[in-house]
Amino acid sequence: MARKSDKRPPQLKIAADLRAKIMSGELESGAKLPSTAELAETYSAAPATAHNATKLLQAEGFAYGQAGKGVFVRDRRPFVVRTAAYFDPAERGVTYKLLDVAEVEAPKDVAAELGEDHAVLRHRLMLRDDEPVEVSWSYYPLSLVAGSALARRGRVPGGAPAVLTELGHPEREFADRLSVRPPTVEEAEMLELPEGIPVFRQFRVVYSDDARPVEVSILIKGGHLYELMYRQTIPDRQS
Repeated sequence: MARKSDKRPPQLKIAADLRAKIMSGELESGAKLPSTAELAETYSAAPATAHNATKLLQAEGFAYGQAGKGVFVRDRRPFVVRTAAYFDPAERGVTYKLLDVAEVEAPKDVAAELGEDHAVLRHRLMLRDDEPVEVSWSYYPLSLVAGSALARRGRVPGGAPAVLTELGHPEREFADRLSVRPPTVEEAEMLELPEGIPVFRQFRVVYSDDARPVEVSILIKGGHLYELMYRQTIPDRQS
């Protein structure tokens, strides 16, 4: 038995149930959602409440309406974001918009990982088919990258891994801490998030040889229509 009842407004509960069915494939792409009257009866809700639930799904991109015909499941699968340290955008049909490059005082949690207070920030927005997918803040130790391509505006061929390798500190591994929270105003606006959508926050530390941290990135993605994919080889253990 649940120890705490769900206090969300009825339209959010209905939308959540339909959203789960869409994401699981129970409601397939192109399928017509039940009518407002049917949803109202199924969920013991007012017709206006059921209507608001389907409008929410449309705002999130899970469904679309056709005048006089009804509301249908959008023919769109979640965009799977592979959690690599770096990937070539051209290979996956995404592009980056460079928003800022600057020498900054690192946030406390970033400075604690880098081991120094000052960093070079590269602030970017990732898009897929011109739709915002991720906004990121990547910090590099100023003592390491000052004067390098990472400290200058413009695209960096090969990305940060190429520059760090040239500097003698190739990327060897990274660790992610993943959390979910409501977006800031800046995040909501940049990612064009519908109201009420949370974000994934990845706090990523990239290490070079001898476990030296060479990059800390904060990666923010909308919690709707996107999935994170982690893949790891399971080590062979002898019994």
